[in-house]
Amino acid sequence: MDKRLFLLDAMALIFRAYYALIRSPRITSQGKNTNAQFGFVNALLELINNRHPTHMAVCFDTQAPTERHTDFVEYKANRQEAPEDLLLAIPDIKRIIRGFNIPVVELDGFEADDVVGTLSKQAAASGYEVFMVTPDKDYGQLVSDKIKIYKPGYQGGDIEIMGPEEVCAKWNIKSVDQVIDMLGLMGDAVDNIPGIAGVGEKTAAKLLAEYGTLENVLANAENIKGALGEKVRNGKESATVSKKLATIITTVPVEFHEEDFRLKDWNKEALKEVFTELEFRTVAKRILGEEIPVTSNQAPQGVQRDLFGNPVAGQSNRASGNANGNNGLGMEDGTDNGPANGNGLSGNADELAADMGLTVEKNIHNTPHHYELVEGEDAIAALVKRLTAAGEICFDTETTNIDANDAELVGLSFSLQPHEGFYVPCPADQAATKKILTHFMPLFADKTKTWVGQNIKYDLLVLKWYGVELAGNLFDTMLAHYVIDPEGKRSMDLLSSKYLGYEPVHIEELIGKKGKNQGNMRDVEVEKVKEYAAEDADITLQLKQKFVPLMKELNVTAVFDKVENPLVKVLTDMEFEGVKVDMDFLREYSKELEREAKTAEERVYSQAGVRFNLASPKQLGEVLFEKLKLDPKAKKTKTGQYATGEDVLTKLAMQNPIVDDILAFRELTKLKSTYVDALPAIINRKTGRVHTSYAQAVAVTGRLSSNNPNLQNIPVRTERGREIRKAFIPRDANHILLSADYSQIELRIVAAISGDPNMCEAFRLGKDIHTATAAKVYGIDEAEVTKDMRRKAKSVNFGIIYGQGAFGLADNLGISRTEAKTIIDNYKKEFSGISRYMDETVNFAKENGYVQTLMGRKRWLRDINSSNFTVRGFAERNAINSPIQGTAADMIKLAMTAMHEAIRREKLKSKMILQVHDELLFDALKEEADILKPLIVECMQNALPLPNEVPVIAEVGQGGNWLEAH
Repeated sequence: MDKRLFLLDAMALIFRAYYALIRSPRITSQGKNTNAQFGFVNALLELINNRHPTHMAVCFDTQAPTERHTDFVEYKANRQEAPEDLLLAIPDIKRIIRGFNIPVVELDGFEADDVVGTLSKQAAASGYEVFMVTPDKDYGQLVSDKIKIYKPGYQGGDIEIMGPEEVCAKWNIKSVDQVIDMLGLMGDAVDNIPGIAGVGEKTAAKLLAEYGTLENVLANAENIKGALGEKVRNGKESATVSKKLATIITTVPVEFHEEDFRLKDWNKEALKEVFTELEFRTVAKRILGEEIPVTSNQAPQGVQRDLFGNPVAGQSNRASGNANGNNGLGMEDGTDNGPANGNGLSGNADELAADMGLTVEKNIHNTPHHYELVEGEDAIAALVKRLTAAGEICFDTETTNIDANDAELVGLSFSLQPHEGFYVPCPADQAATKKILTHFMPLFADKTKTWVGQNIKYDLLVLKWYGVELAGNLFDTMLAHYVIDPEGKRSMDLLSSKYLGYEPVHIEELIGKKGKNQGNMRDVEVEKVKEYAAEDADITLQLKQKFVPLMKELNVTAVFDKVENPLVKVLTDMEFEGVKVDMDFLREYSKELEREAKTAEERVYSQAGVRFNLASPKQLGEVLFEKLKLDPKAKKTKTGQYATGEDVLTKLAMQNPIVDDILAFRELTKLKSTYVDALPAIINRKTGRVHTSYAQAVAVTGRLSSNNPNLQNIPVRTERGREIRKAFIPRDANHILLSADYSQIELRIVAAISGDPNMCEAFRLGKDIHTATAAKVYGIDEAEVTKDMRRKAKSVNFGIIYGQGAFGLADNLGISRTEAKTIIDNYKKEFSGISRYMDETVNFAKENGYVQTLMGRKRWLRDINSSNFTVRGFAERNAINSPIQGTAADMIKLAMTAMHEAIRREKLKSKMILQVHDELLFDALKEEADILKPLIVECMQNALPLPNEVPVIAEVGQGGNWLEAH
């Protein structure tokens, strides 16, 4: 019988899980960080499903001191405090472990490695193959033929299984018994074990190769010559204590009982309870096979996906707005795309959210409401009369498709006051639906009305296809929540749960679960649709009433009113217009890429001396590392094949020209399949154009995201990648593309908000900022600056405000850390205003819990005062760069709104069609181009004037395609 025991070093794995997600933490609707819980669950499942243990236990440290602390007060004294979120995760993790019916083993007075060591020895003696699951190298002393270290992969890395041979090779020793001798000699900085001062790993291995044990080394101290001998003689006592500290105890009073440690059926009720609290929706579905209650996270609005083919983010009824009612977009357990850190609430916001609570007891069955079905001309006329008398109307659509550009209206819902709603069904016959809409046209044309919606852009776009536009003002509850909580989740179900304590009707109740068999809202009986749709409008209206005072309380009303809300109609028009794609170019370019890829492939075979499947990482690895022997220490993946990722190949490129050809082959084939061959597949059947969808409430910095296609991902760094922009062309021969781009906008913002005199002056004088920076850093005239100096200065300019230190700069530029440090020190001296800005901004964040842009967009930094310097450091970097990135985002959004108004004011026929990063693209009528260009520059440069007289510069190009215009 197979007997495989896995013993998990809990805290080591919890720390890894927590830090693996530190750049995009998982935050629940109640503001709880679940990095550690989520990572630990996934690690546990990976072991159970892929390693097939028969027995398992998880071993914890306790808070009680051990003999090591008694013997050596400084033991582990230099460790930074664990992040608060990590400590709070431990009780949840223990509940999860017990829910899997796995024993938790811990004992006061002993560390987890002592418990693991003791159990390992006992189990091995009973015939078990034991795997100690830990990244801790100290466990090497326990390894035997029966006991191995199982080191999990980290952030995409490979797992590592280490037996005696691997441990000895790693330490350069002859026996695993010498691991503690090594630690006695060299110490362990992580645990504050001192060792012998000045003795490192290589020296320790050399001493043990000669003398065998630490005791023999110390006994022969007088015979060791030179400085090393003096170090050994001076460090005898420290070495002896260090070895004792490093020795794992294997006589802990715990016992390995076979049946207690055997894997059993899970306690699904216990797991369901904790997964519900942690909002692990997808994990629960995968493990338990059932949905967890609505109090869990629903999929967030605007999930970023692959460049093409996946659901359009931000278009689902309950995920963000309105569509055929598809509830959620399948994002993994509420993980937001894009950078995130914290729950987005701080100070008053935290208190307000807590006051609201998340107890969800109300639903459509126990909450009094009045939802009316409105059918027939008389009933519609009566409704229109009632709506006309109202100044504010909550509005929603039900449709047949999550793609607004390919959807048909199924019905309209309205609400004027809480718990009241009206639903007007629309038939499949388009002429009949348009006739119904004519009754509402005076209402839609009324400029005095305010229309409230959740992701109302979707509704506007659907109506636009029916020739209908809303002339009045808008209030988007999704965007209101975005400025309140930029890192929060925004599905309507979740917002209802969080702010109203109300669980809406689930779409699956109407059209079934997602998949090929999911139905359509038009197939559902109208009474059910009426309840569902009217509830949508009712809930959205109630959310608006919650968000207005909350925005005022948090002082974010201005950024909502001036930046976000006005942009909705702008993006609606842009998405409706779309952009024409040159099919002939794509066909020819696809063939060209295929030819070049084939040429690169043949060069690889020629140099390798063998033909193989170049697209197979397994076969490629065998050729590179077994046949060509490019790296004797080549790493393998968890499946046992060699790692051949881009990072691995890039490092090998200097060794053999074959690697350049492999990378070229990969780039060419990826461009062909991911972009060139994929673009035609998403051309709208009605328009023959590509209509990207802009997700306005995703990126915490305020940046727009785009989906289907994701234009931010169109390659621009390589010549072959840039060629793809040639595929985007004007609508016809009478039009031309204009591309307008901000010049170094983030650096201008840095100069402006920091007030640094040298940088501000450089921009005011119109200097090349990188040349000016290099001259200051190197203390020379600008005329003397070389290309290499400018390159280095550019790296500092863009890197320093994002937390780049000497190590990062050295790595980026391929220079020594000493040179990198000198450059940074000189930079901070010459541009002291920037250093002052960084310090002052961090201090402001620590005092107030947030930072903000020039327009008042706030980013809440819940970890800014964390006692853990890694967590705090990440928050500090966000504090420094968020006002910069956010101000750039605000600026281009304001420019887009201004430009949209200018085109209408001047009655131009040209259209603004795309926004990518700091660039706007226009499909311009040729005779309007000369009018449009200065208008674009004026709107972009005056959108958000910068302080300290730092000029904003925008430049416009034109051409027959996007590449030529840019």
